[in-house]
Amino acid sequence: MRQEASDAELMARMGRGDPEALGELVNRHKDAMVNYLTRLTGSRDRGEDVAQEAFLRLFQAAPGYREQGRLAPYLFRIATNLVRSAERRERRFRIVQGFLSSNGRAQAPAAQLSLLREEERRLLARALAELPLRYRVPLVLAAVEGWSYQEIATFLGCREGTVKSRVSRGRERLRARLGPYRNGGAAS
Repeated sequence: MRQEASDAELMARMGRGDPEALGELVNRHKDAMVNYLTRLTGSRDRGEDVAQEAFLRLFQAAPGYREQGRLAPYLFRIATNLVRSAERRERRFRIVQGFLSSNGRAQAPAAQLSLLREEERRLLARALAELPLRYRVPLVLAAVEGWSYQEIATFLGCREGTVKSRVSRGRERLRARLGPYRNGGAAS
């Protein structure tokens, strides 16, 4: 009878690029992980998606993993951080959606409000996509991903002042683009 490999052995194999080791770890930890994430996110589908991402991150981190006898907590920490990051992005996206806030519009019934929110998301996504990359990248990294100006400057290879300027100009372009919508008209 073959003895089951330990988590440490499987991580070492994954560190050498063995995808079968990942499969064994997934089978071993997936139920607990998905149950935990389902409770954390309130959605089984979302829990499964985050669990998949967590296992992928575990696989990517395997070459640098140092065994301390605590793989499950390490994996759960990866998953928890993924949920935190997603919630931060969603919160920041809602802030960015403030560009589309109802300036004096009458409150709509719930069904209409849902449609309006979907319309706002589409308009904002389109307006962001139409920004030149030199404004879009720093704006998304700052407003949605929560990067500091210094981190963005390092990533882009430019000065922090340049990043601040581009974020400001990107916001101004969004305001101009979405202004007609915010004021009750249609965005061009």
